[in-house]
Amino acid sequence: MLLLELLSDLVKIDDILFIIKNDGATSEIRSNSLSIRQKEKWITIGDNAGPAHMHINSELIISAEFTQEEKPERTSFSVKFFNKNGERVLAAFFTKMYDESKTLISERKKVYDYLNQKYSSKIQF
Repeated sequence: MLLLELLSDLVKIDDILFIIKNDGATSEIRSNSLSIRQKEKWITIGDNAGPAHMHINSELIISAEFTQEEKPERTSFSVKFFNKNGERVLAAFFTKMYDESKTLISERKKVYDYLNQKYSSKIQF
């Protein structure tokens, strides 16, 4: 249930970019107005009838980590979800964190910090 709760909190935030990536493909879905629900082991983000959605096997994601990565002109903020082999299965990136002058938007950072504090930096499911 903790995984569903964390994903539900992320879906409620505008401008979160969910990314599923593997060797052969990358899928990106924005959080704006996405629904979320769970049926048995499957968590569905988005509407099955809509233009994009994802199904997440809750039994295969065993941990998540809040990360801040230093980039040349900014810091990237995300939550990364991992399987039992330590491979990233899904990432949720906080986008639009900076204004036009490349200044961090404090309200956006507060949302990230709040969730980081609520769940802790490293989470085991």
